[in-house]
Amino acid sequence: MPDPATKAERPILEVEGLVKHYPVNQGVLFRREVGRVKAVDGVNLELRRGETLGIVGESGCGKSTLARLLLAAERPTAGSVRFEGRDIFSLSRRDLRTLRRRIQMVLQDPYSSLNPRMTVGDIVGEPFDIHPDVAPKKERRARVNELLELVGLDPDHVSRYPHQFSGGQRQRVGIARALALRPDVIVCDEPVSALDVSVQAQVMNLLDDLQRELGLSYVFIAHDLAAVRHISDRVAVMYLGKVVETGDQTQIYEHPTHPYTQALLAAVPVPDPDAQGWTEQLTLEGEPPSPIDPPSGCRFRTRCWKARDVCAEEEPALVERDGSGHPSACHFAEETARA
Repeated sequence: MPDPATKAERPILEVEGLVKHYPVNQGVLFRREVGRVKAVDGVNLELRRGETLGIVGESGCGKSTLARLLLAAERPTAGSVRFEGRDIFSLSRRDLRTLRRRIQMVLQDPYSSLNPRMTVGDIVGEPFDIHPDVAPKKERRARVNELLELVGLDPDHVSRYPHQFSGGQRQRVGIARALALRPDVIVCDEPVSALDVSVQAQVMNLLDDLQRELGLSYVFIAHDLAAVRHISDRVAVMYLGKVVETGDQTQIYEHPTHPYTQALLAAVPVPDPDAQGWTEQLTLEGEPPSPIDPPSGCRFRTRCWKARDVCAEEEPALVERDGSGHPSACHFAEETARA
């Protein structure tokens, strides 16, 4: 776990009012904009040094779009992402290139994220070709071997191709590539969702060990609540482009106050049939609304059992209701008891 003194420092990554809308066009000769996909719509987050911020939500809620924005792989419609106090979208191309050494990404699919025509040694060493000043040519082979060993792979397999490795081993190759430039922050976009359960645990334990050893900060994106709980210090729950609840592990998993978070937790299968879970069975009905035309007011109200007239008229702010440091974007936020 991160040192409390480290957590008191200024966040290494700050997201404020982040918005990303994609235009929807119609027509062939005369194209016109008929709407906008509101993928990310006013997100505020912060990541402290040495901690893991988990981001969880249903598919299509904007998690992966948020990940691309954090790396400046896309430009936002509005808002800012500050790394050590500097807005990354106001940097020059040269400064942004330098910044990208310090923020790296581990992708979701270990099968498609690695070039099948490149050896593992070439894949892990490719960042040195893009940033040649990080490692001189004569030192690159030794550096690649060191990275493979760091993630639990045999350096003697440096000449093998991705198809000669299992899924978990390929993901380790992706992690080694992300570590090549000695980053401060790694954005993990569902890094274990394509792996077997036993392999998921191995990869998450590896990430945990690397964090302690190298002092890394993670943004860990997933739809698996158990995986997020295992690795995260704090958790942000997203729904339809917005963060609806944030808190530490205990607050989110033991004392959730937003109906959406409560419904997500109620949907998690309980392996022990005799174990008691939520006292009230919470079931989400219907599909998430279209991000092109989200509901007025609270976006979750069309699926919420607590919805009232005020939910359609006024959008709830993500604020603390009781001074506990546990903000929730709901007019009727309250804890649902567990048995």
